[in-house]
Amino acid sequence: MIKLKTKIRDIADFPQQGILFKDITPLVKDPASLRLAIAELIKPFKNSDITAVAGMEARGFIFGSLVAWELGVGFIPLRKPGKLPYDVQRVDYDLEYGTASLEAHIDAIERGDRILVIDDVLATGGTAKASCELIEQLNGEIVACAFVIELTDLKGREKITNYPIHSLIQY
Repeated sequence: MIKLKTKIRDIADFPQQGILFKDITPLVKDPASLRLAIAELIKPFKNSDITAVAGMEARGFIFGSLVAWELGVGFIPLRKPGKLPYDVQRVDYDLEYGTASLEAHIDAIERGDRILVIDDVLATGGTAKASCELIEQLNGEIVACAFVIELTDLKGREKITNYPIHSLIQY
């Protein structure tokens, strides 16, 4: 994962003072690094009978849709409020620097669907926990949560202890 780590850049004081943002833009720009990240994200789940991948807006869409493509399953977008045109289920949650909400179409998941949750970063775990709650409210089963980056000092893993967690790079 050293190759992937070299493609992550630090942006100080973004989105607010005191936050050190881990920018994945150089990683997704480089085709070899992007292919490596997707291959490593799916490696533990190739034989897990996953029926769909869910990704959080917005960077989770990048990795989640590519993982879904590689696994040959559908992709479920978990969106910010007001972005989906059909009836939605909604979950509100706290972030490390504010509050947010996620929504999914009420028919995006069917009972018994086995979902792999994908995002770029696991920080405090608020978004991941909310995503899992939303999926379970829609009768989906969480197979695991996978992240490109995990910020271990923020202890996000502690909020999603009910699920296997896979992260490629830890800071």
